[in-house]
Amino acid sequence: MNLEEVCAVARENAALTDSEARWPEKSITALSSAGLLGLTIPKEFGGAGAGMREFARVTEELATVCGSTAMIYLMHVCGAQVIAGARQRSALDGIVTGKLLTTLAFSEKGSRSHFWAPVSRAEQNGGGIRIRADKSFVTSAGHAQTYVVASGSVGGSAATESTLYLVGGSSAGVRTLGPWTGMGLRGNSSAPMVFDCVVGEDARLTAEGGGFQAMMQIVLPWFQVGSAAVSLGIAKAALADATRHVSSARLEHLGESLAAAVPGVRARIAKMQLTLDAARAYLNEALSKIENQAPDAMLAVLGVKATAAEAVVSVTDEAMRACGGAAFSRHLSIERNFRDARAASIMAPTTDILYDFIGKALCGLPLF
Repeated sequence: MNLEEVCAVARENAALTDSEARWPEKSITALSSAGLLGLTIPKEFGGAGAGMREFARVTEELATVCGSTAMIYLMHVCGAQVIAGARQRSALDGIVTGKLLTTLAFSEKGSRSHFWAPVSRAEQNGGGIRIRADKSFVTSAGHAQTYVVASGSVGGSAATESTLYLVGGSSAGVRTLGPWTGMGLRGNSSAPMVFDCVVGEDARLTAEGGGFQAMMQIVLPWFQVGSAAVSLGIAKAALADATRHVSSARLEHLGESLAAAVPGVRARIAKMQLTLDAARAYLNEALSKIENQAPDAMLAVLGVKATAAEAVVSVTDEAMRACGGAAFSRHLSIERNFRDARAASIMAPTTDILYDFIGKALCGLPLF
């Protein structure tokens, strides 16, 4: 199975995934069969060793057919990169063979969009570590085989003193609290979870207190790029659907299509294309800076998600306006794209937080 076939499966199931808030099991199975769960795992561990650019391409293609599937994949890759950095061989074997789906469990009610500052604290428990953490939004909650869990470090006190752990989904004390019923991305099971469990010392994915560094150096770049790719894929789908509709729907009394008869409709299509092109150019520039280790690479990392998040909101809004009732009444996929698009701007780090970080960086102020 290749990426095109995976996308065909995801496309076929996208409507039910959304309308029934259904976990896209067939799509995830297809990703596994295609070997894409191990796409970014280094070759020394049996993975494909792909970099961020290929990851962004795959994620964008998934998002053009099903935003929920793309988000699940994005969060899996972020978790997988942390596991690869820790060289956790058994988990990596499960990922590259397609048997193990992982995800991040970072956000907590007490720190909200400040995902880097868990308010939970781990404690030494004999020969193990006791984790007590209430997580707010965990993509793939109840479905992933493992979770990369952030917790305040043992004995730590500062907000950035954290440690990352690998916790099995079937571990005693791991619970999912209810179903996910979001406005958009309804199939990704982004539900609250409780982690009240004891793990061994080998569950640490970072040095004690090294969680913040892993979040900034590993998770943030991969998540920001992947989130931008999800937004671009959703925008791309909305543009394609809107263009098809206005080119085929006709005003019979004029004998013309909407596109031919209404200049304002054409203008909206043009604006959508230009907005999408600009956001994609920013993503490509950010990827080049990351690949070349440019001095301002981190600034580009911060900006890429914010830029794409604003672009997808604009594009899907224009698509809704261009197609009118056909889009509003769910005759097209645009209505789903419109709802899915709203997630990126409020998903940690939110667009407002990113603007603040970028402003601080430009003014020479510390980010944290």
